[in-house]
Amino acid sequence: MFVQNYMTSKPITASVDISILDAAEIMRVSKVRRLPLVDAQGILQGIVTDRDVRQATPSSATTLDKHELSYLLGKLTAKSIMTRNVITIGGEATIEEAALLMYKRRIGGLVIVDAENKVQGIITETDIFKVFVDTMGLLEGKTRLTINANDRIGVLGEISNVFRDLSLNITSIVTTPMKNGKKELVIRADVVDKKELLVEKLREKGFEVTHITEIG
Repeated sequence: MFVQNYMTSKPITASVDISILDAAEIMRVSKVRRLPLVDAQGILQGIVTDRDVRQATPSSATTLDKHELSYLLGKLTAKSIMTRNVITIGGEATIEEAALLMYKRRIGGLVIVDAENKVQGIITETDIFKVFVDTMGLLEGKTRLTINANDRIGVLGEISNVFRDLSLNITSIVTTPMKNGKKELVIRADVVDKKELLVEKLREKGFEVTHITEIG
């Protein structure tokens, strides 16, 4: 899974010389929270967010009237409040790399650029959530099983064999290390009417099903 497959292609951008007022209006009308700023060649120069605009706007306690405020914001450019060192990533990067970068930097979105630093797209936390939902098959109405297992070679194969012997198809498997040295496996599968039999067969192999439910 690559960033370019989930990003918003050809995102809305603006010139660095656009006024703060116009930048705010673009974000409001387009319902976006971040606006990449580019030069005449489309090369990324900076970015402004709805938060930047709010912070640049005088509070309600200002002595300026509406006309004076509009004049002021019309004169100030987005360049004056933009973040210059924009955190970016290439479209060929994986979704995992993008998610980790966003997590570490505590940001809600990344600008996607090519080798020339031209804007190619934007990927946000919402896109990452969509990848999670798609990958885990949450919309397909599967059964979710949580299994505790020893962290040793061959565990996944042993568990998969139980499903195979019952002619059950596994949609996804996620493993999470636990503090006791074991692993928690979250499996989504087409269990149909063999739920109780599956739990029994897994228990016979030494695997404890700690939770089971239907999702989707």
